[in-house]
Amino acid sequence: MPAVADHTELKDRARAHPGIARVAQALAGVRGCWLVGGAVRDLMLGGHPLDLDVVVEGDALAAAARAAEQLGGAVTGHERFGTATVQAGQLSFDLAGARRERYPAPGALPDVEPASLAQDLKRRDFTVNTIALGVSPDVEGHVLAGPDAEEDLRTGQLRVLLDRSFVDDPTRLLRLARYGARLSFEVEPATAELAHAAVASGALATISVARVGTELRLLGAEPDAPQALARLEALGADRALHPQFQARPGRAREALDAAGPDARRDLVAIAACATEFDPETLRGWLDAMEFERGPREALVAAALDGARLAHALMAAGSHGQVAALAGGRPAEQLALAAAQGAREPVDLWNRELRHVELEISGDDLLAAGVPAGPRIGAGLAAALEGKLDGRAQGREAELRVAVEAAGRS
Repeated sequence: MPAVADHTELKDRARAHPGIARVAQALAGVRGCWLVGGAVRDLMLGGHPLDLDVVVEGDALAAAARAAEQLGGAVTGHERFGTATVQAGQLSFDLAGARRERYPAPGALPDVEPASLAQDLKRRDFTVNTIALGVSPDVEGHVLAGPDAEEDLRTGQLRVLLDRSFVDDPTRLLRLARYGARLSFEVEPATAELAHAAVASGALATISVARVGTELRLLGAEPDAPQALARLEALGADRALHPQFQARPGRAREALDAAGPDARRDLVAIAACATEFDPETLRGWLDAMEFERGPREALVAAALDGARLAHALMAAGSHGQVAALAGGRPAEQLALAAAQGAREPVDLWNRELRHVELEISGDDLLAAGVPAGPRIGAGLAAALEGKLDGRAQGREAELRVAVEAAGRS
């Protein structure tokens, strides 16, 4: 079972956390400010929370403006929900007015109205996220916890607060998989039944695809995304997101293990599960999930061309051929190629070949009489391949190979 801090330890850990200390200082002139949710949970488990959420028993927008002024930062407000984000350098935190929620329809965004902190805690997703720690002077160090919150934290289990939780907000199904993987918590039996029933009833179809995209990116970015995917698969929620989306935690783990430092891990994890799509359908789904064009195209290349790239890399007969195939490819596509058999050449590329540079440039080819245009690129590519294969060692040799290749192209 997890080791969980008592209230005195929790208060000490909050004071020692530089971000929380700055938040508390910035809100010193505001009453009724409480750190809530995952930040308190992680502090109690001995972690170092990065996402800081504050509930204000009052006007959160006014509190945010005051905090930003104290910190010399900026505020982004969301008036419909009475929430705001304060950004001051590397410090970022969210503020929300204490509220209750009512869902006008399954999967719809909630209608909100002001309420007490105790009522606010009752609207949250899982009991372990219903612990609040006072940070403003009037409530500093006070702890308010919802029913079962601290016991579930001690026993390491995820429990919803209401039977309708997954129906009202089906994104909680993805959070169930995400938090379970991150915390290594079990799902409380009744909660597991409710989750399976919600998936079977088609609850995930009631939320917008854009909201699915937000949650899926967060899941893919988890430290143990493959475990989160495995939990999603166990719920049957992967196919419920899209019939051609199939959780492949084993392939995702292999791809993530091989991913280069410039690969976006969320894209790698999602691509590992999207290999059954056709290009048009996948692009349409990603567009609906509000992926930007660059990440979208990297994900499509990884999911749909990773296997073909793997085959070509495995057939490469030299370092130069590996570099010619790998150069310019999205890092996510290379990771998927590694997971589909080409781990050795991808590791070679990431470890050694991608760092090799020519001594010559396009200007040298222009000076040698090669006309501007695609011949310059062809010549430089040939020179790099020759250098990697040992056929073009030194500046003069690189230039000779480049000019010869440019003349043939």
